[in-house]
Amino acid sequence: METRREFLAMAGNGALLASLGALPQHSMAADFTSGTGISNPQIDRERGNTWLDNLPGFGMGGVPLGNEFEVVTDDQAFETLTAAWKAGVRYFDVAPWYGLGLAERRFGSFLHNQKRTDFFISTKVGKLLKASRNNKGATLFPHAGSPNTPVYDYSGPAIRRSVEDSLQRLGIDSIDIAFVHDLSPDFRYFDRSWLEHWEIARKGAFPELNKMREEGLIKAWGLGVNRPEPILKAMQDSTPDVFLMASQYSLIDHQNALHTLFPEIRKHNIKLVIGSSLNAGFLSGSNRYNYDPTKPIPKEYLAKRETLRQVAASHGVDLRTAALQFSSFPDVAAALIVGARTAQQITEDVASMNAKIPADFWSELKAKGLIDKDAQTSKHPS
Repeated sequence: METRREFLAMAGNGALLASLGALPQHSMAADFTSGTGISNPQIDRERGNTWLDNLPGFGMGGVPLGNEFEVVTDDQAFETLTAAWKAGVRYFDVAPWYGLGLAERRFGSFLHNQKRTDFFISTKVGKLLKASRNNKGATLFPHAGSPNTPVYDYSGPAIRRSVEDSLQRLGIDSIDIAFVHDLSPDFRYFDRSWLEHWEIARKGAFPELNKMREEGLIKAWGLGVNRPEPILKAMQDSTPDVFLMASQYSLIDHQNALHTLFPEIRKHNIKLVIGSSLNAGFLSGSNRYNYDPTKPIPKEYLAKRETLRQVAASHGVDLRTAALQFSSFPDVAAALIVGARTAQQITEDVASMNAKIPADFWSELKAKGLIDKDAQTSKHPS
C-alpha cells in the first residue's frame, strides 16, 4: 500500500475524502460510535455513566491547533475545525495549556457559531494563565505567540477560576468534562513534588469540581494524565467520573494499562477517554515519541514500529489506521480523541475509524507478540 489515502479509498471511504463539503450531518463517523453517534449530542445530560455512554466515540484533540509542534495559522485552524464538523465530529478536547490559551480561543471562535446542544467539549484545569511582558510563552510554546505564563495551582478557588477563564475563551456557558491536567509524576515543570500538588488538589480541586458538577457548570470531571498512578490514586481519594488517559494505550505500549489500570476502571464503573494513540505522531512516522522532545526514542520502540509497518504492509493495512482503531477497542473506552493539524488529517482520521481491517492482521500481531494476547481487537470483547 503506497499511501494512507489509497488505503482509505480502497477500504471504501474514498467518497468521504472526495466529497467532504457535501456530507450530511450524520456522517460515516456516526457508524463507529455507540449510542447516539457523533452528530447528535441532544441527549439527557445526566451525570454518570448514562451520560457518558452518549459521549461520541471519536473526538478531535486540540494540541496541534495550539501550535505545539509547528505554526498553524488562524485560517488553517478554522479550515481544520470546519472539516471536522462537516465530517461529523461533535466532541472536542482542549486545554489552557495548549498554546497557553491559543487552542481554546481557536476552538471557541469556531464553536461559538454552533448550537451548544450540538457538541460536547472537554477542557483542563490546574494551570492558570497569567499575561505579562515577562512571560514564558516563547519558552514553553515557541510557535504559539502567547503572552501568558502558566501558574500551576490545584486549589479550589484556582480550579473555579480556571473553569471560568476557559468558559470565556471558549465563548460557552458550561463545560461537559473538566480534566485535572498533568497532576502526575511525569510532569516536568512542577516547582514542587507532584504529591504536594496532589494534596492541594485532594483538599481543594476535587471537592470544588464535585460542587461545580452539582451546580451544572460542568457535567463530569476526572484527570487528564499520561501515567496510570494518578488515575488509580484518584479513584481512592474522590469521586471522578471519567479519565483522559494519554500515551498509555497504543500499539507501542499498552500492557500496563491493560493489566493494571483497566481492571480497576471496571471495578469502579468509570470510563476512559483515550488520547495520543499515535504516541504524539510516532506511529504515523514522526521522529518524536510522546510529548517530551528532550528524551531520545527508545531503540526497542523504533524496532517495534518498523516491524509493525512490515506486518501492516503485508496485509495491505495502513498502520496509522490500525493504531487509531486499536486504541478505541477497549470496553472501558468511552471515546478516542485524535489531534489534527489540517483538514486532510481530520478527514482521513474519521475515515480511518470505519476502514475495514482483516482479522488476520490482528492475529499475526498477537502471534508475533507485538500486541498483548488479551488486547481487544474489535469493539466487543473477543
